Amino acid sequence: MKKFSKIVAESLLLCILGGILNLGTFGSKVEAANDPFSADENLIENILKSRVDLFGTVLKDPEKYEIQILYTQINRDKNNIPSFKSFKYRVDSNNYFYPASSVKLSACVLALEKLNHLNIDKNTPIRIEKGRASQKAAIYDYSTKDKKPTVANYIKKVLIASDNDGFDRLYEFLGQEYYNETLWAKGYKNIKILHRLDNNMNNEENKYTNPFRFYNEEKLVYEQPMVYNNKNYSNNINGMSKGKGYVRGRTFIPSPKDFSKSNYFSVECLQGILKSIMFPEQVPYEQRFNLKQDDYEFLRKYMSMLPRECDNPKYSFKDSNFKYFIFGDTNEPIPSNIKVYNKIGCAYGYLIDNAYITDLEKGIEFMLTSVIYTNENEIFNDGKYEYYKVGMPFLANLGRVIYNYEINRRKI
Repeated sequence: MKKFSKIVAESLLLCILGGILNLGTFGSKVEAANDPFSADENLIENILKSRVDLFGTVLKDPEKYEIQILYTQINRDKNNIPSFKSFKYRVDSNNYFYPASSVKLSACVLALEKLNHLNIDKNTPIRIEKGRASQKAAIYDYSTKDKKPTVANYIKKVLIASDNDGFDRLYEFLGQEYYNETLWAKGYKNIKILHRLDNNMNNEENKYTNPFRFYNEEKLVYEQPMVYNNKNYSNNINGMSKGKGYVRGRTFIPSPKDFSKSNYFSVECLQGILKSIMFPEQVPYEQRFNLKQDDYEFLRKYMSMLPRECDNPKYSFKDSNFKYFIFGDTNEPIPSNIKVYNKIGCAYGYLIDNAYITDLEKGIEFMLTSVIYTNENEIFNDGKYEYYKVGMPFLANLGRVIYNYEINRRKI
């Protein structure tokens, strides 16, 4: 316990007392006395191969399932300063995967930074206008007590329940050019954020973002006009055309789906954003975000909050709906000693989780980011994906075997 960072200790205050962890559900452990993996650069692959009963199907054809895994160990010195050692399995920023909702964490942190540059509080009421016919206005937010939209509440809904409309509002506040080029300037190069997630628009319409007005009572404190990105962004890496066909509306299109104008976020950039939130002082200065301590605490609170812990709005989701590692294949509540600070993604057959996981009782902390693709018939938008047959068990088991490895790992 004494080796946990301040952020982990603070997170304990947010825990709701619950069940006690039953290690029997976590799969068999890697024994510390007979650890064949500890100094091996192929650590992840060897751990997977040690559990063919869990990962045999995927290991037979990892390319088909487009597996990528980034596991980062965290060690602390006598002064509680963390150091990091990362292990990779098939991580390649030149291989495209659809990141789905995992991109939303970047919008949350970047929106808070932009507010700080403008000297505007995140709880300031806003009014979102329509600048074009394709856009949606937002005058009210019925999930807040006073019915007034705020950036803070959009972030809250994004982090707790992966709210698509909430992401769209953050995307619109940032603007496409600002969103991408600010992240690129910080060193997060392997990303493209090209479209909203709730309001289905073509590529050209997504380059326009709504007018915003911020109010203090009835006084206008900041006005942002509709913004247009006159630059053309697109993906140009491996795997832009996928599958045998896709469904558009009620029509089947018998040709590969083109992802060149879709969002992209590499595994390493996903974990990089996560690390910048959980360990800002341990990332290079240029990769940090201009956030206040209150902003960090705000992000961490809602990244780890379970839907059942949220009073407003009320959610009826299971814990596992938004925590894939360790718990994605179970209906049981997550034990209170384990905290998962994460953002998941699920779309087009892709499942992604990007998490910082701690066990307050066992002194465990690590970061884990992974993607798996499950689309056996290679048809998009037909609703036939193997999420619960292949994808979710893979991520849950991956989380469990890494967790068990951490229990027995000798901290350096």
